[in-house]
Amino acid sequence: MKRSRRTKIVATLGPASDTPEMIAKLFHAGADVFRLNMSHLPREKLPEKVEVIRAVEREAKRPIAILVDLQGPKLRLGTFAEGAAMIENGATFVLDADPTPGNSERVHLPHPEILQALEPGHAILVDDGKLRLTVTEVGEGRAVTRVEVGGRVSNRKGVSLPHTVIPLPAMTDKDRSDLEAGLNAGADWIAVSFVQRPEDVAEVKKVAAGRALVMAKIEKPQALSRLEEIIEISDGLMVARGDLGVEMPLEQVPGVQKRITRASRRLGKPVVVATQMLESMITAPVPTRAEVSDVATAVYEGADAVMLSAESASGAFPVEAITTMSRIAEQVERDVLYWSIIRAQASKPDHTAADAIAAAAHQMVDALDLSAIMAWTHSGSTALRLSRERPNATVIALTPKRETARRLAMAWGTHPIVTKDASDVDDMASRACKFAVRERFADVGDRVIVVAGVPFGTPGATNLVRIAFVTREHAERA
Repeated sequence: MKRSRRTKIVATLGPASDTPEMIAKLFHAGADVFRLNMSHLPREKLPEKVEVIRAVEREAKRPIAILVDLQGPKLRLGTFAEGAAMIENGATFVLDADPTPGNSERVHLPHPEILQALEPGHAILVDDGKLRLTVTEVGEGRAVTRVEVGGRVSNRKGVSLPHTVIPLPAMTDKDRSDLEAGLNAGADWIAVSFVQRPEDVAEVKKVAAGRALVMAKIEKPQALSRLEEIIEISDGLMVARGDLGVEMPLEQVPGVQKRITRASRRLGKPVVVATQMLESMITAPVPTRAEVSDVATAVYEGADAVMLSAESASGAFPVEAITTMSRIAEQVERDVLYWSIIRAQASKPDHTAADAIAAAAHQMVDALDLSAIMAWTHSGSTALRLSRERPNATVIALTPKRETARRLAMAWGTHPIVTKDASDVDDMASRACKFAVRERFADVGDRVIVVAGVPFGTPGATNLVRIAFVTREHAERA
């Protein structure tokens, strides 16, 4: 199945997309990656969901990526004696270690590590920022706050701390169990929530041990101060704008999105822009004009993928949401302005043979007006280097490893194919031409670029680029 766009679409599965029939419809509508959100999916059902996706993959004969999204720590208040309390603006409100049900003056905060980390001046946001408190005094097992924005607050509402580096690991015991379940079920990507520092990603990568790629979700302002380090250690990034918008001023989020997108592209790591992209389509069959512009902006920025959350998981129009997002991406990528923006953001290649070849392939595409780069790849690194260049040609990734093909379904402009490795240089060029015709990216008389590493099957050994002519024999063999 040939997509007519290079930007990928991530669809979250949920009650609205729970059946094999609906998952197949979402794939055919344009979903390239399916996200399984462990905040809502019991781990016992994970293998079943993975197998349904794999069945769709077998039927479509196209690699599909599966992203398992770990929940991460959930910081919450304790309970109130009457189930809720009204907190007045300007009042003093205390968070403490006393498990006694709270009232309008105090409540239990069942996270002693937070009480130890808070300092005067730190902000505390409750219930997605509906209540805003400022710490005025800290003591043993308690924090006194001034209520900046009050209101009604009920039991176990979530707590966000935009100014506090919390001494908590990104993985809870639940996450560790979910991680093992995801790896055993065959997940291709693992998304790590609550990332504040590169060590949070390193912990997951150590457990994953290459069985899946690891994506850092940037949803905490604290992560921005160490963004380059986090990108360096991660295999991919997700801009989790919903949580970022709670913990930092909303007007700063678009700039942060651009910063993360460009930094990820510069370092050759796939980046996903997520949250509230077509929010109105949860209940309406068409999006707002502002939402269309939002999706288009992410595509213009060169994001590898855009993601649907509740729109596909619990909305009334999941297929329409995928179709709409796909149409937006296709239209943007046809715009001349899109390619001028993409080229303006291009970074210099690293001082390696593989990066030099990727940059040269990009130049050859422009000079010869070619439509396909045929990349023989074992680990996927060759295809990712080519994807980073954002060439105006599809990167057809030919790999003997099915897991590599699935992982590359996340990367911009890649069209992964599972096939046996090339036996020699002539076989490499001949079969590349055959696949270019079969997948409808080239025809008899066209030229394609072939990129590979010799000796074949050696990960990270990209050292060869060749122009191949498509002959009638290739077309007959396709």
